[in-house]
Amino acid sequence: MGSSYRDAVDQVVSEVVAPQAPEIDRNGTFPRAGIDALAQAGLLGLVSATEVGGGGEGMRAAAEVIERLAAACGSTAMVALMHYTAVAGIEAHGAAPVRREVAGGRHLSTLAFSEAGSRSHFWAPMSSASSSNGVVRLDARKSWVTAAGEADSYVWSSRPVAAEGPMTLWLVPAGAEGIRVTGGFDGLGLRGNGSFPMVGDGLTVPPEAMLGADGSGLDIALGVILPWFLVLNAAFSLGLMEAAVADTVGHLTATRLDHLGKTLAEQPLTRVEFARMRLETDTARAFLLDTLTAIETGREDATLRVLEIKAAVGESAITVTDRAMKVCGGAAFRKELGLERRFRDARAARVMAPTSDALLDFVGRVSCGMPLFDEATA
Repeated sequence: MGSSYRDAVDQVVSEVVAPQAPEIDRNGTFPRAGIDALAQAGLLGLVSATEVGGGGEGMRAAAEVIERLAAACGSTAMVALMHYTAVAGIEAHGAAPVRREVAGGRHLSTLAFSEAGSRSHFWAPMSSASSSNGVVRLDARKSWVTAAGEADSYVWSSRPVAAEGPMTLWLVPAGAEGIRVTGGFDGLGLRGNGSFPMVGDGLTVPPEAMLGADGSGLDIALGVILPWFLVLNAAFSLGLMEAAVADTVGHLTATRLDHLGKTLAEQPLTRVEFARMRLETDTARAFLLDTLTAIETGREDATLRVLEIKAAVGESAITVTDRAMKVCGGAAFRKELGLERRFRDARAARVMAPTSDALLDFVGRVSCGMPLFDEATA
């Protein structure tokens, strides 16, 4: 696909995603038009292999797409982020027919990891899997599934059927018997990304729906899926930061203090506050680019960078959007400026599993030469 994906995403953003973002946030509606436009532009198949008709691009290209989408609409960006993350697992272990559907833009996927009762510990699923009469039964209460009821498939975690290990992964089609959405979402941010609870109640799939071997799900999650999820989350946060910076510049340069005859941008203290936003954003970008380079070159610190990046950039996005609200004053609290939407959306990364606190624990463990998980979990 080459660098043409940049032009494609810019066109989709300007013509579809950005114009619809305020309404999506206001009404909590799923961004179907934006997702369909991404599909038609070949962007849903961006990271699928060329051998199945995909774009053949890697994590760096996906990060650019997510950043551009997030700067316009956090909800649309999160749906695309979860799709690319799921596709990483499908590309590694999925069957050729579904890979071709994804590559052709005819298939939207997502993750179904978070579960009620696991306290955001995706690596310790509570759901069960049992085999009988040639089919596998999956019973689960998934607490948050992005694009729930909208995706064509779900990369689904459960306990193993029979093998040792904490987790097995499955590719569950949306039309499988026994799967359903069980609630709604009326929350702080990302109001249109369709994050609803789902259940598998006697959900049945064929044995070939298993991704990888029974019991190998944690290895696949950590080695294949999690790096994509963490890096793309950082790109998502960076997109929000850049948008907040742009919104702030526009406000500071356009707003004039009549009694002083100067714009807000001409006030030294205001410039200092804005400069802190710019510095935080540029630092986050450097960290993200370094992480991508570490992954691409197999650098020794790549694992540490991957564990750090979501927490680091996610917390920076909270800082930047908070400062933007302060710098722009009362205008920031009006929806037409767009800042309060970015302020709300930025907070999702902190609590999205693995949470910032969990990641910081992982970073501490790796830095101290300790195993990532306690022995019982591992």
